[in-house]
Amino acid sequence: MAYFVVSSYHGPAWKEGRGMREQPQWDEHRDFMNALPDGFVLLGGPVDGHRHRAMLIVKSESLEEAHRILDPDPWVRSGVLVELFEPWDILIGNPG
Repeated sequence: MAYFVVSSYHGPAWKEGRGMREQPQWDEHRDFMNALPDGFVLLGGPVDGHRHRAMLIVKSESLEEAHRILDPDPWVRSGVLVELFEPWDILIGNPG
């Protein structure tokens, strides 16, 4: 099993001045995230207390599998979000 840090940033389709729930395809994105496999996302949320950047910690068999699971997100496909995947070697603690 491998762990990945997935950072998401506002993409070119993000509508400045609108809140997260006012973005195009919010309902589809929310439903997609709520339907992710149990145990895949260990932690997630905005970084530094704002909504311009968020981070997920995911547990997956491989980077390819992590992409296969997250890339169909309607916000990623439409450019509302851009994601960066980075392998994470955990040296302290137990993420579960």
